[in-house]
Amino acid sequence: MLEILYQDEYIVAINKPSGLLVHKSFYARDAKVYAIQELRNQIGGQHVYPIHRLDRKTSGVLLFALDKSTLKIMNDRFALREVEKKYLAILRGWTLPESTIDYDLTNDDDIKQNAITYFQRLQTTEIDLAFNNKPTSRYCLVEAIPETGRMHQLRKHFKHIFHPILGSRPHGCNKQNKLWLENYELKGMMLHAHQLIFNHPVSNEKLILNAKINEEFYKVGTILNLDLSDYH
Repeated sequence: MLEILYQDEYIVAINKPSGLLVHKSFYARDAKVYAIQELRNQIGGQHVYPIHRLDRKTSGVLLFALDKSTLKIMNDRFALREVEKKYLAILRGWTLPESTIDYDLTNDDDIKQNAITYFQRLQTTEIDLAFNNKPTSRYCLVEAIPETGRMHQLRKHFKHIFHPILGSRPHGCNKQNKLWLENYELKGMMLHAHQLIFNHPVSNEKLILNAKINEEFYKVGTILNLDLSDYH
């Protein structure tokens, strides 16, 4: 059963599990289960229309429209950047306390697109995990707010500033991912869409939807001595 965060006659939001595709994809033809069909079956066969996307390995708030009119309204609001998306990520190393990454990304059609991400560092940690001839490893927890919505934007942006998201493949650190797989059996990616802020498409009431982190994210936080109590 999917965790439903909000539902009325116009929209429904879920806390998408890591590993679940939003819909059928050419890039993941092995998948047999999709968020669209699971949610539709769960709410009595009603059609649902995804308003935005989350990567397969990204968990968190995912919003659907229940009719095409609502879908258009919300698509327009996303396009006008009237919807705020907040993510939690665990990164390799210690970033600046806060910064804006303004770095163009190239899509699958080789078209360069402007991409902007603001982030702030929430916590830092250092553990006894040897890496690259050093006896310890440093990590940090950040909150990231993408101002644009490019494919794999957060993964690519954090790799660009040399602080890749833990567990990200291919836009990550393969050596770190192998280290965590061998030592802690980490297979997921430490990226979670924890909050979505927008005005309701019909009532215009401000909505703030929060999604709790999954158990694997919490487990990694425990290993790293991060305080994730506000998100679990």
